[in-house]
Amino acid sequence: MFSVEQAKQMAAKLKASLELREHKISYSAALEMVSHQLGFRDWNTAAAMLRPQPPESQIQFSKPIPILRIFDIRKAQEFYLEFLSFHVEFEHRFEPHLPLYMGIVRDGLQLHLSEHHGDASPGATIFIPMKNIELLRNELHDKHYGYGRPEIFKQDWGDVMEVHDPFGNRLRFCQS
Repeated sequence: MFSVEQAKQMAAKLKASLELREHKISYSAALEMVSHQLGFRDWNTAAAMLRPQPPESQIQFSKPIPILRIFDIRKAQEFYLEFLSFHVEFEHRFEPHLPLYMGIVRDGLQLHLSEHHGDASPGATIFIPMKNIELLRNELHDKHYGYGRPEIFKQDWGDVMEVHDPFGNRLRFCQS
């Protein structure tokens, strides 16, 4: 989604571009055109609906990416790629035969898996808010994984399904 500042910049560029072609329009007319291009009725509606541009001096965080410790690449691939249906985003080794650092992703959830000694401790728990937890449970059951058939438990804060990887880490999926 565009910010208000980005839409204003688009309007200024549109106005300047049209002026180069000898089509003079006002800045407000350019704002109206941009708002229509973005799917809004008019500039006032667009300005109310578009997100404000945060000040550059304001601290901003992005979504965290948990790092989980692994010890056996084959077991990690069987669990995360085959059972949980993640996809490899990247793999990194400083040299052949050195520990693996791997990024995996599935439906907006990113995890990093590391064989490096200092990156993480085994036995971590990751809380993963989600939707359609029953679909995930059914998908996992259909795979007939020999080391786990997770179930959903009702808690005060939502439906929870915990999955344990081969390295002692827990992925706690929760639908509130």
